[in-house]
Amino acid sequence: MSPDPAAPPKTVPGKPALARIHALLPGLGLCVAVTALAFAAAAAEVALFGEAWIEALVLAILIGTALRTAWTPPARWHPGIAFSAKILLEVAVILLGASVSAATILSAGPALLLGIAGVVALALLAGFGIGRLLGLPVRMAVLVACGNAICGNSAIAAVAPVIDAHGDDVAASIAFTAVLGVAVVLGLPLLGMGLRLSGVQYGALAGLTVYAVPQVIAAAAPLGATAVQVGTLVKLVRVLMLGPVCLLLSLLAPRLGGEAADAGAERPCPMRPPARPPVHHLVPWFIQGFLAMIALRSFDLIPQAALPVMEHAASLLTVVSMAALGLGVDVRTVARAGGRVTAAVVLSLLALGTISLTLIHLIGLA
Repeated sequence: MSPDPAAPPKTVPGKPALARIHALLPGLGLCVAVTALAFAAAAAEVALFGEAWIEALVLAILIGTALRTAWTPPARWHPGIAFSAKILLEVAVILLGASVSAATILSAGPALLLGIAGVVALALLAGFGIGRLLGLPVRMAVLVACGNAICGNSAIAAVAPVIDAHGDDVAASIAFTAVLGVAVVLGLPLLGMGLRLSGVQYGALAGLTVYAVPQVIAAAAPLGATAVQVGTLVKLVRVLMLGPVCLLLSLLAPRLGGEAADAGAERPCPMRPPARPPVHHLVPWFIQGFLAMIALRSFDLIPQAALPVMEHAASLLTVVSMAALGLGVDVRTVARAGGRVTAAVVLSLLALGTISLTLIHLIGLA
């Protein structure tokens, strides 16, 4: 009997790993090319305007989405794109843990530490509630809430694989959060001066509300070195909340429901509750790695020379993964979600700012 022409080819013994790597190369190479274009565009911004108003991470999504809109990658590109969007992103999250140490966290003092945790918790609840009231699906509401409450694009990118978020939702959340992040950097100094905040107070406000560490520095700089130092410290502590939040969401993820649940469709009632998964399945491997990196940094087990390399590697891998995300996005879906997502992000940020100012006055920062 002749072989079935539709049957998959037999794997050569001893070469499955090489075959998998070969399958990743087309899509991975495409993501790297989009990443290179994003960094080139950011460099052009610096050359023309003195700074990059749209960072490479966002540019990677935009370029990837534009390419995907004009051209649908054939099937052979898909494995590499999927690998870049998931595995490379998870590795980046692990490397992010090396930027935080226990000493840095404890230097903030107990009142401010507890206050930062409280602000993040309240902002998460407020952001999620606002998103749901505006009709956002559960997972997108979670993404918007985490982006506003913790660290913008990085939080959205880290939370996405934990809750199995759809690529369109991730891209839409990051796109609108990124645009608003630039507006915050430009407008927050005016608010700080209008409220006559001290350097310490304004630094805390910037650290609690601005999304990325570089943006915190840019937003705090107009009010002096003290504002920059306090803002950076508060921001690093706020980033640390990403670990516990991802851990909690990994426990809640099975209860979030699927797309049908988001749309309000009825789900059949199971005959018995599902078996509890093993503990190592409740905590994603990359979150375990993130916490392990914090421990290693706290005990000075990571060479100082390696820290900037790890930071740059995390940033680069995140941009590559965002390029992959853009390559998988249907721009029409993002456009349909635009109005509601924008409103959710703006209102969530206003809630975060209000909560942050309340904390600053409650703990009596001078």
